[in-house]
Amino acid sequence: MISSYNDLIQTSRSQQEAQRLLFVFCRAELPDDASPEEKEAFERGEGGALTPVICVDKTPDEAPDFEALVEESRTTGQAWDVVFIAAMSGRGGMAPSTDEAQQPMTMMVESIRLGHVSNYLPLDSQGHAVSLG
Repeated sequence: MISSYNDLIQTSRSQQEAQRLLFVFCRAELPDDASPEEKEAFERGEGGALTPVICVDKTPDEAPDFEALVEESRTTGQAWDVVFIAAMSGRGGMAPSTDEAQQPMTMMVESIRLGHVSNYLPLDSQGHAVSLG
């Protein structure tokens, strides 16, 4: 069971094939047509829609600690609330390239936009796994 970013990195390094990690950073937003109840829930930290704002792919060695990844995300000027992470396995001891990650990344972003997030690991801004209900 992966409950933190550190767990993810350890698990990815223990895989038989080299890995490339896909990161989609999202901001929680309230739709313009939200009801008063939805607005109240959102103010309590519940509900809303997740909008992808940053996408990046890295090998585990390129992103060994969460703090460095968060710091890099800050340089974009985009605020975010949750990051979704997926892993791609390589072949023959080689991690997939950034070019090979492009299509899966695009599919991941679209999946998140549609609310289909169960295939991804969601982490909060501290690097801890979160449950999205």
